[in-house]
Amino acid sequence: MEAVDKRWYIGYGWWININALIAVTLSLCAIFFPSMKFLSEDWGMDILTLVIATFAVFFRLFSYRYFENQVGLNFAAFLYSLIQLACIIHLLSVTGWAHSLYVPIIMIMFFFTGTNGIFTIIGATLLSSMYLIVVIPSLAKDDSFDWFSLGIIALSYLMCLLSYFTWRNKYIDQESQQISLLNNMLKNKQQQSEILIGSIADGVIVTDTKGKISLMNPSAAAMTQWPIDEASNIDVRTVLKLTQEDGKPLESDENIFAQVFAQRKNFSKTLGLLGRDGKKSIVSLVISPVKLPQGEELLGAVAVIRDVGAERQIEKQRADFISTASHEMRTPVAAIEGYLALALNPNVSKIDNKAKEYLEKAHSSTQHLGKLFQDLLTSAKAEDGRLTSHPVVVEMGEFIEQLAEDLRFSAEKKGLSVEFIINSGAPDGEVIDTSKELKQVRPLYYSNVDPDRIREVVTNIFDNAVKYTPEGKVALGLTGNDEVVQIHVSDTGPGIPPEDIPHLFQKFYRVDNTATRTIGGTGLGLFICKKIVELYNGSIWAESTVGKGSTFYINLPRLTTAKASQLKLTVEKDQLVSDKA
Repeated sequence: MEAVDKRWYIGYGWWININALIAVTLSLCAIFFPSMKFLSEDWGMDILTLVIATFAVFFRLFSYRYFENQVGLNFAAFLYSLIQLACIIHLLSVTGWAHSLYVPIIMIMFFFTGTNGIFTIIGATLLSSMYLIVVIPSLAKDDSFDWFSLGIIALSYLMCLLSYFTWRNKYIDQESQQISLLNNMLKNKQQQSEILIGSIADGVIVTDTKGKISLMNPSAAAMTQWPIDEASNIDVRTVLKLTQEDGKPLESDENIFAQVFAQRKNFSKTLGLLGRDGKKSIVSLVISPVKLPQGEELLGAVAVIRDVGAERQIEKQRADFISTASHEMRTPVAAIEGYLALALNPNVSKIDNKAKEYLEKAHSSTQHLGKLFQDLLTSAKAEDGRLTSHPVVVEMGEFIEQLAEDLRFSAEKKGLSVEFIINSGAPDGEVIDTSKELKQVRPLYYSNVDPDRIREVVTNIFDNAVKYTPEGKVALGLTGNDEVVQIHVSDTGPGIPPEDIPHLFQKFYRVDNTATRTIGGTGLGLFICKKIVELYNGSIWAESTVGKGSTFYINLPRLTTAKASQLKLTVEKDQLVSDKA
């Protein structure tokens, strides 16, 4: 089916609308108003006309758009005209055929048949021919010939011929029509995208693979203090001047966008942003590579910038409050704990067994309260970067083995066995079980960390394993490769549900089960552990199977023996210079 410019179909459709509405109105008047009965007798406005015209109206309201979207506007208009044709044929039949007042309407319809191609014109011609065959016997009546009817038939042929010559050069190629439709849809989608991007409160910057800005929304323009028209096609690093969160410049070779293009991975970090006019702000920056959905071809990158300055200020105020409150409350609690310890000392005071029982409970509760305040203070320092650390070169094998001996008592007191295992580092993965007290050669695992902080992390995880393991064993292990030193603590406890594992290291998060409700805790321990491990560019995570136990892993950067010796020598020289000064 051919097609012409859509404006013709729109206009033709409105003309049919008007005809249908007029037919409905006049038919209703003829039916319900006796004084207007002539509309039915002379004009053919009867019930059948009402039904067909009403059907046409409903088709236009409820089905026309569907066929337009599914097949095309030309097909929808063709179906609509067929309904109109049925109504007109009925009106012609009841009002005298060729002598009917509706002849001009069908002539107009014959003219518009060409808008749908040659086959619809042939259809109209066949319709006229069928009428001619039917009425030929009745053209001669009472010794007279009905030249008027013959002229109307001839006019219908003429209108079909005129339709052909009028529309044959106006047909639009269907493929071109589809392309035009798609272009319009793309323009609409592009406008929608521009409106949506412009309405986003976060800053959005889109670049090409060379780092040139191709799109920037008003929020990004406000943050960078660059007008959108001036920022277009400029290197993104010129517009997006990033610093460290504390305002210090980034390393000279740290091109974040180049890293995203090279690694084809998302980048997410909180950084400082320096505006064109010197405005400083703290932003959360997320940069994602833009790739084709059906391939790996890189098209550019999109950066989303969110101003988190106000949030950071609120967090700082909250951390300051917690830090101050914890410090102030810890002092009297420490004093109470000290006095209770003195009261329990038999060399200081004499108390009966009943009083001793009460004092021991009070002393235990005071220790727990002091631990809570200490955790709150440590977590506040960890959040705002005030957590102190004094890294030195530590041989982790010896360090963890000694720590395992220190922790062994708390586990064995509960009836749990303790294992300390070091992987030999051999290709076959030979394991050395130090509990067997066999002297074997084992690798040296050096790392530059604060031993007190790592002791705090391992102790916290080990204590958790002991608390939540009713029976069985707790294993403390050490392994590694050329890049990392890995410490792991495993137990035979009840395990952790999979849905809880991603949240374990969140602040104040606790797994909700029977064990956690009966065993006390603040939900800060693992949060603090994560912050400490991150101080040394390490990572910490957990793996668990419900009913079989859990394993916590700590990865720390490993130093080669040469690097460890060099660092030790540097520290000794610095210490010597400090002592002389």
